[in-house]
Amino acid sequence: MKLTGKIVLLAAGTAIVSSAVTAFAVQRSLFNEDAAKSYTELFDSGSASTGSVRKVSQLPANPSDFTTAAESTINGVVSIKSYVTPRGYDRSGGNGGGFFDDPFFEYFFGNPGGNRRSQPRQEQQQPRKQQPAGLGSGVVISSDGYIVTNNHVIDEAERLEVTLNDNRTFDATVVGADPTTDLALIKIDAKDLHVIPMGDSEALKVGEWVLAVGNPFGFTSTVTTGIVSAKGRSIGSQNHGRMGIESYIQTDAAVNPGNSGGALVNLAGELIGINTATYSQTGNYAGYSFAIPTSIVKKIMSDLRQYGTVQRAVLGVGISDLTNEIAKENNITAVTKGVYVGEVSDRSSAKEAGLQKNDVFIKINDVPTDNSAQLQEQVAKYRPGDKIKVTYVRDNKTQSVDVTLRNPQGNMDVTKAGDITDLGCAFRKVDESTLRQLGLSNGVKVTGLSAGRFREAGVKEGFIIYSINDSRVSSPDDVEKIYKAIMKGSADEKVMILRGVYPTGKRGIYAVDLSSAE
Repeated sequence: MKLTGKIVLLAAGTAIVSSAVTAFAVQRSLFNEDAAKSYTELFDSGSASTGSVRKVSQLPANPSDFTTAAESTINGVVSIKSYVTPRGYDRSGGNGGGFFDDPFFEYFFGNPGGNRRSQPRQEQQQPRKQQPAGLGSGVVISSDGYIVTNNHVIDEAERLEVTLNDNRTFDATVVGADPTTDLALIKIDAKDLHVIPMGDSEALKVGEWVLAVGNPFGFTSTVTTGIVSAKGRSIGSQNHGRMGIESYIQTDAAVNPGNSGGALVNLAGELIGINTATYSQTGNYAGYSFAIPTSIVKKIMSDLRQYGTVQRAVLGVGISDLTNEIAKENNITAVTKGVYVGEVSDRSSAKEAGLQKNDVFIKINDVPTDNSAQLQEQVAKYRPGDKIKVTYVRDNKTQSVDVTLRNPQGNMDVTKAGDITDLGCAFRKVDESTLRQLGLSNGVKVTGLSAGRFREAGVKEGFIIYSINDSRVSSPDDVEKIYKAIMKGSADEKVMILRGVYPTGKRGIYAVDLSSAE
């Protein structure tokens, strides 16, 4: 019998599923206009335990003793519990619908209301209390309370509760989240926390011992071991609507539901990845686990703390792994590994640098890019405006060129989460091919959705808006102009009526209340 595996995002003791849940308010931060700061500048102040970044290959290997790494790590890993308010248990109307009526919720969690479909609906007069929705893990990255976790751990939560290894409990606020990489940054009001020092995932080698630390099934401070079995691994989870940038560290360390957002560390106790997903026949550990490397984590966390949203840099090319078929078809004989360029977008950074269709990218800043996942990992480390060296093969000759990266909108502007008050998202222009597929002539996509006005209204990540208050929307600038016009009106007129469609073809209309926006 042919067996097929499952790619599972590790969240609660079972799973967290999407639903139209009112989100909690995101912590509003004031971002200055200073130059962009690195991860080290933003997160290592005031903590002697952060140490310095060391090459993993320089560390002595002693596979017979994991105690030092375990003892130095467990106090830097936290348990994260998410809470939601149930919307009712009856689908027939009234108090029915919402989170607990989602068929996916019932599949993973069971039926909390018993055999509710066979029972008459009971009117509920009292407001429902928040209930636990899922359990995950997080990693302390600064002594003053910043914690990195997975986006799917905190997604849709109304309240987050963080429990430290010493059993102290804090409410957490969301600083920012990035569904594209499935990373999120949260903050608790605490001082002098134990920090896991940041290691160098790029120096990690296949075959090295690693430890996975987290809270599987609610068991706190659990440590498992394994080896790095692959790097730069893509598992295709973007096809499930979660992630679009993938370059995972693959390991056989036992990772289970509840480990999501936990630490993958080397034998020196340095963080080299955030545990995110498993490949399994059952949904629990029975195969391999996958972690987001720190090369990506550091960049995303710095952006979220400094700007509240990720500064996404793109080359503007359509790519695929170089295969034997592609090589034969295009007479490519100089290389057998690399990333084949099938398309170069107009007005892109790649086009500006002279890169062409049929080029094969083999290095970014002298780091090999044998496949698309490795290329994505390298580009994801940079912001719009940064310059990188691309080494490529054209006509079987190796060449190099400096490329100044742009954002998805084709410019080098910095995006800040608070640019359009507290809507809690960013906007990206939709490419022509996607518009044609959806039968649209215009639209902008909702990206980087975090707690804020849009989520409160029920808007989901990826929603394509084609009109606001019956005004055509074609660019992020259009959204900002309409927003400013609305805010000049009276209190009872401060509402956004969004009309749009999801990439699946499902259409939606949302009313966003701006009456209390500052």
